[in-house]
Amino acid sequence: MRERGPVLRSVGAALCLALVLLGGPAGCGTGTGAGKKAGIVVPDLFYLRPHGDRAGPTNKVPFHVQAEDATARSGFGAQDHRLTVDVTGSGRTVRLKISDIRKKNPRCAGSATRVVCRVGGTYDSWSDLDRVHPFAAPGAEPGDSATVRFRFTVRKGQTLTARTRVVVGEPVVKVRTTKVFEDVGPGSVLSTPVVVRNTGEVPVRGVGLELAVGAGMGFEDRYGNCRYPEPQKGSVAVCEFPGLRIPPGKAVVLHPDLALRIPTTRTDTSFRQEAWALDMGPAKYSVVPEGGDSGDGPRLTTRAAKESDLSGTFAGGPVGSDVQVDTYADFEVLGAEIRGERGSEHTVRLSVRNNGPAAPGTTRLLFTPPPGATVVEQPEEAIDEDVYEPSCDLAKGTYSCYVRSGLAPGETSTFDFTLRLGGPGEGEVRVTDAAGTDRRDPDPANDTAPVTVLP
Repeated sequence: MRERGPVLRSVGAALCLALVLLGGPAGCGTGTGAGKKAGIVVPDLFYLRPHGDRAGPTNKVPFHVQAEDATARSGFGAQDHRLTVDVTGSGRTVRLKISDIRKKNPRCAGSATRVVCRVGGTYDSWSDLDRVHPFAAPGAEPGDSATVRFRFTVRKGQTLTARTRVVVGEPVVKVRTTKVFEDVGPGSVLSTPVVVRNTGEVPVRGVGLELAVGAGMGFEDRYGNCRYPEPQKGSVAVCEFPGLRIPPGKAVVLHPDLALRIPTTRTDTSFRQEAWALDMGPAKYSVVPEGGDSGDGPRLTTRAAKESDLSGTFAGGPVGSDVQVDTYADFEVLGAEIRGERGSEHTVRLSVRNNGPAAPGTTRLLFTPPPGATVVEQPEEAIDEDVYEPSCDLAKGTYSCYVRSGLAPGETSTFDFTLRLGGPGEGEVRVTDAAGTDRRDPDPANDTAPVTVLP
């Protein structure tokens, strides 16, 4: 899997770009006498917010410039390379902004249309302190565009060049979301429309879509124009609609509706949607799986949205929906009795059993030791080879332990504690749902049991 961003251009072939991004030999550059192991990578296209407007896409990938002269012998802090950035025209559409915290010794200087930076042999605008960003000029209208040119001077004055087309205004892609689907029948098919809307200032030219289903859920159809990456075992579909155009303020609905198979043995599950403009890429921290075969079901098509399709909430980035299944899980906690002398040590096995008929989401077992008893050993889990750490948290005298997620009907989860006894007394063990989950337990009385030290 890889983190996806805007479409990029490296000076040279597509293979050159791949090598630069993977950190291998760049072999890039078509500038005058470009070095064999040098390259510059900039966005091929970048959208800008209109001047003074701070709205826009969720977690947009920032403007990114990478330049490398792999044959350079620059030491730390060297400034023996030059990066020149300039804008075509008079700056009426796009201007440049310098972000350089070195107030006394800035490495970048110039005007709103041309900036020169003194940089090292390896430059990355995401990590270096000297940065140049394009921004929309006052008075520029959505749809206006300009070209930003980059020149990276490497050894012996040789130069690599690249350019970015910048457009004022952005396509802002959002999907309609339902936060919770309640009382969905176990084993049924949940049908819900996928509505994609452009709330930006310029048209969406091509849409990408990722659909992901949670535990126990599956796709009723494997759509013919989506791919299904293998590592995700059919739980993720990635679809692209390169010919789709969505004007500003308009929306489309995918056809047929998204059809999801609901599990029969889970109390809850979820699914996730994310849509993006193809020429921008997904949100900054989104990871879209690579590869996968196309489905053998119907192809997803689109239609213009009706007024009724636009009701509800629209959101950008990954959007999740919880599904509460109309079933329950009866958990039963098994306590313990201990006989022993004061100061003796005993292992106590505490258990929680799922009597079914479904498996819940996240739950916790809470153990309050009997008065006077001291816990000398508690359950541990391996975090590395021969490295363990406690698997329960301690707060105000009570141990809180995660019960294995998805504990199946008929299964039991156990927790072993070693106690040093301090005399007769009664503690307690109980099971509770984590925030946002509900087992709908029909017999809550068996969710609590005593842990007793007998005289």
